[in-house]
Amino acid sequence: MSGAECMKNPPTLNSASGIGNLQEIGGLSSYVSGSIHSKLAILLISDVFGYEAPLLRKLADKVAASGYLVVVPDFFYGEPLDREKHDLQTWFKDHGIDKGCEDAKVVVESLKSKGVSAIGAAGFCWGGMVVSKLAKYESTIDAAVILHPGPITVDDINEVKVPTAILAAEHDHIFPPDQAKLLANALSAKPEIESFVKIFPGVEHGWTVRYNVEDESAVKAAEEAHSDMLNWFTKFIK
Repeated sequence: MSGAECMKNPPTLNSASGIGNLQEIGGLSSYVSGSIHSKLAILLISDVFGYEAPLLRKLADKVAASGYLVVVPDFFYGEPLDREKHDLQTWFKDHGIDKGCEDAKVVVESLKSKGVSAIGAAGFCWGGMVVSKLAKYESTIDAAVILHPGPITVDDINEVKVPTAILAAEHDHIFPPDQAKLLANALSAKPEIESFVKIFPGVEHGWTVRYNVEDESAVKAAEEAHSDMLNWFTKFIK
């Protein structure tokens, strides 16, 4: 998770970005977009740069426009990765995947206590690894989408219990296409779990939330992944 690709193209964080608002959910400050009356929720779990990334919030607003309540929690407690401030290994130790999963479960329970009846979760890089762990708990979320994750293993995927989609990049040393194919085979061996694995040509790790908005091909690839994610949630959450 500490490879150069994980840190490439860091976003310029903006706490005021997006058309949603900030709320505390499950004890975490969260960017929230969409109708508070929706019984269908999507949890978006950020990469290491956190919940103030403008393109992530833009995606949250886009998902919310499809009829979901979308929640993007601050799993880093106000301390997203900043390479100028943080020692990488120390930061990753202090912001572990297991802790992220436990925090996510609390957020999910809080949403359910407010009347939400179905929840999907999508995660990017660090967040993709958290979602892979959440997917092991059938009673927690109802569908998962994992986008350009960290080094998820076959053992991790063997434990998933909800419909799971994996969207991977062709050029990704952290989660290479060969690993995506291994996980696709593992999921195929679990016919009781619906799955979908897609490798996007010509893109790099982080392409769905850290793309160049002035690069037409980059925008098109990101939007294709966003569409695939939404289609997955339409199938299993709506």
